[in-house]
Amino acid sequence: MNKFDVCGIGHALVDVQYSVTPDTLTDLGVTKGVMTLVDGDRRRDIVTGLGDTLVNKASGGSAANTMITVARFGGRAHYAFQVGDDELGSFYRKDLEAAGVASNPTAIQSGATGECLVFVTPDADRTMNTFLGASATMGPHQVDEAVIHASSYAYLEGYLMTTESGLAACQSAAATARVAATIVSLTLSDPFVVSAFKAGFDSIMESGIDLLFCNEDEARAFTGLDDRAAAAGALAQRVPRVCVTLGPDGALIIDGDGRPEIVAGFATRAIDTTGAGDTFAGGVLYGLTHGLSLSQSALLGNYGAAHVVSAFGPRPTALLADHIDDILARRAPAPADLQQTS
Repeated sequence: MNKFDVCGIGHALVDVQYSVTPDTLTDLGVTKGVMTLVDGDRRRDIVTGLGDTLVNKASGGSAANTMITVARFGGRAHYAFQVGDDELGSFYRKDLEAAGVASNPTAIQSGATGECLVFVTPDADRTMNTFLGASATMGPHQVDEAVIHASSYAYLEGYLMTTESGLAACQSAAATARVAATIVSLTLSDPFVVSAFKAGFDSIMESGIDLLFCNEDEARAFTGLDDRAAAAGALAQRVPRVCVTLGPDGALIIDGDGRPEIVAGFATRAIDTTGAGDTFAGGVLYGLTHGLSLSQSALLGNYGAAHVVSAFGPRPTALLADHIDDILARRAPAPADLQQTS
């Protein structure tokens, strides 16, 4: 029996969420609906212009949200990351530990911890400006081969493709996983990242990916195909198992046979879509590491995502482990009604 169900590798960012209007984004010169990398000076300018609109702060980064979701479902997760030796770095590590996710105690470097400024507009869309900080040099030195050998799945964050050291970390993890017979999963993370860093994604896929996560826009950006089923099919020609999230429509999955299946979502009122795809992936990974089929696992992912979008914050706030059987039977409480634990 492996020590961990899933080990994630990604950027460590403190997610700082703000509730804003589209006009505010325009005034700040921020492009709505995408992730943009910013330096420290630009970050300070943006924060100065935001005023008193902060609504939430949490340890984040895409893969961190996924590992926290695995833990919320009752799974055993480990996260490889890098933070600075500052107050935010201390906050990040304590917040991750409180969420039940194990980590490498040597994941500290001098400098500022990365931040992701998340702007949530009234349409529940999220726009991100990311200052990588210490995470910019996240690389193979933070990939623990023993942890990968002790894990059923490895989960690679697509945002790592934005730096050479991050890509090298993914390549190192994938190579170790092949030796360890650990299943490798990858998330495309963001349509802009897919378009700008496609060569990195291609190299990782060529190394052997077993399970791919993305949303419709990311699938279109990667394949150049507008139809979501066609885009998913094209991805399935390169990766055996594919999960494409469809927002309120649920998810389109392909489970090794080339045939697409729609797994319906759960109704909820979306307030903030930050972390929805990350949470979906966490639910799927929990399910697959606990004997469920891909379609059953996608049900868990859909429910978790519906819970996350019903409130501000990038990750589940309820112990989803208490509701697994009811989710699979589609008799669970409304996702927005779950009791929050953090």
